[in-house]
Amino acid sequence: QVQLVESGGGLVQPGGSLRLSCTASKINFGSYGMGWYRQRPGKQRELVAGITSGGTTNYADIVRGRFIISRDNAKNTVYLHLNRLKPEDTAVYVCNARFGHYDHWGQGTQVTVSS
Repeated sequence: QVQLVESGGGLVQPGGSLRLSCTASKINFGSYGMGWYRQRPGKQRELVAGITSGGTTNYADIVRGRFIISRDNAKNTVYLHLNRLKPEDTAVYVCNARFGHYDHWGQGTQVTVSS
């Protein structure tokens, strides 16, 4: 089956930065739109950032200007750079790959922002 594996989560202080990675296997990665979602405690899953197969990006208003999504098709990897982190960014961050009828999810990686 398709696998999406996230890495890079961890504990950081407010104002700090992290770089999340999501590497996909068994898909034609370059044809997929990729996205990062997050699940905050007591909240529904929300789209944080997305990037199309053509490289067009979009961001949730709440993270725009702080987070940057990018992709490296040669590595089958999508990244999320999280900057100027706030405690409210604490969540499980989940990678998504979508193309036509295909819609795949990673297992998630925990990001905790705390002093």
